[in-house]
Amino acid sequence: MSTDLHPFDRAVTLTVTGVPNQYQGQASSDYWNMVGPYGGITAASLLQAVQQHPQCLGDPLSITVNYSAAVGAGALVIDANPVRTNRSTQHWILTVQQPDADGQMQVVTTATAVTAVRRDTWSASDVPMPAVKPAADLERVPPLFKGSEWLSRYEMRFADGILPMDEDAAERDSLTRLWVRDNPPRPLDFASLAAVSDIFFPRAWLRRAKRVPAGTVSMTVYFHAGREDLAAAGDDFLLAQARGQEFRNGFFDQTAQLWSQSGQILATSHQIVYFKE
Repeated sequence: MSTDLHPFDRAVTLTVTGVPNQYQGQASSDYWNMVGPYGGITAASLLQAVQQHPQCLGDPLSITVNYSAAVGAGALVIDANPVRTNRSTQHWILTVQQPDADGQMQVVTTATAVTAVRRDTWSASDVPMPAVKPAADLERVPPLFKGSEWLSRYEMRFADGILPMDEDAAERDSLTRLWVRDNPPRPLDFASLAAVSDIFFPRAWLRRAKRVPAGTVSMTVYFHAGREDLAAAGDDFLLAQARGQEFRNGFFDQTAQLWSQSGQILATSHQIVYFKE
């Protein structure tokens, strides 16, 4: 694989296997988290499989990724099956498989996706972009802890809600707002928008200032932008906002929104996360 490619493009490169609807990729060390690839890059790879499928209709509308097991190092296989195609929408079922210790293929991630042909219609937003300091007025934050290489793949400038360094278990607001873009900068596309929708630290870490074990169980990203909107966003910063909603019995959920510099909302997301005491 060419070393001239952006790290993101290397991470989501897929090749056909010869089996219908099947692609092979590689778990990326560039986007490694503590025990496997960062969840956002897995979502991006799944979306990449949909988009490069010869039967793909339109552009991504949504993707739901269920992280049933940690993706390990090495090769992975993605099956992307278009199970229903209507006049303007197309529905997909996807899996990620890897061999276990005995060489038997096991499903480690499942997903569903919807693509659509968008139409010009009346449009409005009930989620205006919040007023924060511009990215140029905020300090670039280095990776906040070791062992997660994916943090080096993003430039982050926090306006509110940076991760507390002192684990005092004091309760506080779970809201985070930050400017973020790929490092090095890269023009935005649907796959990278899916990945950046997962750049937030677990809300439980912020809500209680305590870094308990936590991991995403399921994440859905809704794409409100078309190709022209992504082209207009270019490789500039996006404003990303996330907040937890309910923390209970070992799980919490969070909502997130991402806006372009022009104030247009590009994507929203919702995920459910497990945590331990």
